[in-house]
Amino acid sequence: MTAIISMFGYLGRRFLRLLQWLGDAATLSSSALVLLFARPWQGKHFVLQLYALGVGSLVIIAITGAFTGMVLSLQGYYTLTKFGSESLLGSAVALSIIRELGPVLGALMVVGRAGSSITAEIGIMRVTEQIDALEMMAVNPRARILLPRIVATTMAVPLLVAFFDVIGIAAAYVLAVNLLGVNRGSFIAEMVAKVTTHDLNTGWIKAVAFGFIIGVICTYIGYRATPTTEGVAKATTQAVVIASVSVLIFDYILTSFFL
Repeated sequence: MTAIISMFGYLGRRFLRLLQWLGDAATLSSSALVLLFARPWQGKHFVLQLYALGVGSLVIIAITGAFTGMVLSLQGYYTLTKFGSESLLGSAVALSIIRELGPVLGALMVVGRAGSSITAEIGIMRVTEQIDALEMMAVNPRARILLPRIVATTMAVPLLVAFFDVIGIAAAYVLAVNLLGVNRGSFIAEMVAKVTTHDLNTGWIKAVAFGFIIGVICTYIGYRATPTTEGVAKATTQAVVIASVSVLIFDYILTSFFL
């Protein structure tokens, strides 16, 4: 009986801590977002962060997209040939990438490459007291540090996912037509016929939502990091894990909503 009470007490404390964490993150992020149109406008910092997050992630997104498309092409061809439907390979690959794999894998790559960098950078600012220095100079650190990164991730992830989709479908097409012998006309025709505006909008909305989630989680954990070397390292690990799991959870929620 005592063990059961202790277990429920532990779960209750963890749940209350989670609620406290979510409330603090929502408060901090909303207080930063309301400064979007406040003066001085942080346009220069938006552009710098967008360049760092977007351009810096192009290579890893291109590599991941290409090999994802090729794997889908191989696996799809192997499965469809059993039913004599290899002409449907184009639509199967395109729908898989546009609706699911593009947004999810693109977001996960951004978490690993850019999200960890955001958390570590803000955490180091906390360790070196740069955030306190900004407050001493009457510069709002939420407007200068948090807001540009949240907006940049929200804008960069959809663009990177679109790039992922194009590279993935192109790689699948090259492999299917040149190596597997699929008719190029049927590959493109089925893809054009089966992919609808609803599918494109689903992938686009997912990408925007994932970008916002990544920005909020990574900036919050970095901003609240313990001002020590060990604290920054722990915060970076937490940010990558929590952001990745959150992407997968919200992918399920959005997928069930847009079916």
